[in-house]
Amino acid sequence: MSLRFLLALSLSAVSVVCAAQVMPKRIILDTDPGTDDALALMLALHSPDVKIEAITVVPGNVTAEQGLENALRMVSLANRCDIPVAGGAKHPLNQKLITAEMWHGRNGLGNVELPSPKCKADAHFGPDLIIELVRKYPHEITLVPVGPLTNIALAVSKDPALATLVKDIVIMGGSISGGNSTGAAEANIFNDPEAAQIVFNAGWTVTMVGLDVGNKTLLTDEHVRDLASSPRPLAQFSAQIGKFMVSTGKKYGMEGAAMYDPLAMGVAIDPGVVTTRLMRVDVETQGQFTRGETVANREGYNEHYVLEGDHYTIDRLEKLPANARVCVDVKPQRFLDMFVSRIKGKP
Repeated sequence: MSLRFLLALSLSAVSVVCAAQVMPKRIILDTDPGTDDALALMLALHSPDVKIEAITVVPGNVTAEQGLENALRMVSLANRCDIPVAGGAKHPLNQKLITAEMWHGRNGLGNVELPSPKCKADAHFGPDLIIELVRKYPHEITLVPVGPLTNIALAVSKDPALATLVKDIVIMGGSISGGNSTGAAEANIFNDPEAAQIVFNAGWTVTMVGLDVGNKTLLTDEHVRDLASSPRPLAQFSAQIGKFMVSTGKKYGMEGAAMYDPLAMGVAIDPGVVTTRLMRVDVETQGQFTRGETVANREGYNEHYVLEGDHYTIDRLEKLPANARVCVDVKPQRFLDMFVSRIKGKP
């Protein structure tokens, strides 16, 4: 065997390894668009290390119908009709829908009016499309739900094996330090606590990107000006959305706009932007004041009690399996630099 042949064979093997290393991550974005949902989508569209396999729409920030319209308008603006966009659930599992136009504008997109969509909705029911794609690409799909977890709960309830077939699930939702819809509950979880409880207990390990890190990651006027300096249509759209978000945040005493959904997408792309801690997380579905709370067991056990006469006594510590990587800290500058630079693109 000649040296030239061996060298060619070696270079070919290196090329194969390199190609495998740069394969983009397959993701499904489950979203309720939504201003910060829009920015999460913009980040994904501008990330060469991500391949959006589908967008599924869930009701939350806006109705299911408005959300589907918004998603189609955005992929049309991006000239990405190749991405399937499918409608899903019409309402939460066990309560009436709560929409949030106060935070997201009358159309959910900060009152930014995009042209009518040229892309058409996929015929699949969103949860069914999730199942189909995860089974098509076993152990390759990362689910990124950035709205209420209704669609994900429906999918994993219909096909429980889904939990063993996804590569990862990164959610925007929850908190271990108080809520923003109520004193206890974060908005996405509060909008469908029963769905969230199903998802957290489906048998996978959820990466929970909650208020604890989202509230530290603020878009500012400076970031908006930076986005607006790019002539790219999607950067201009992002700047308009960002301007609305920052202005709304200031109206309610905030220094900027919390980048909840874009940060979740950022974690799916680059897990190094956050620090996580394994915990057991359950969702309160009954409490008068705590419905929707993500209850995190930081120590990993509960006391176990036995009855002795007229009282209980502690018998042992009952170990609880962790089901979530809870984001407890964030590198906001690292994320915001990535976000702005990717959407602006190369000068």
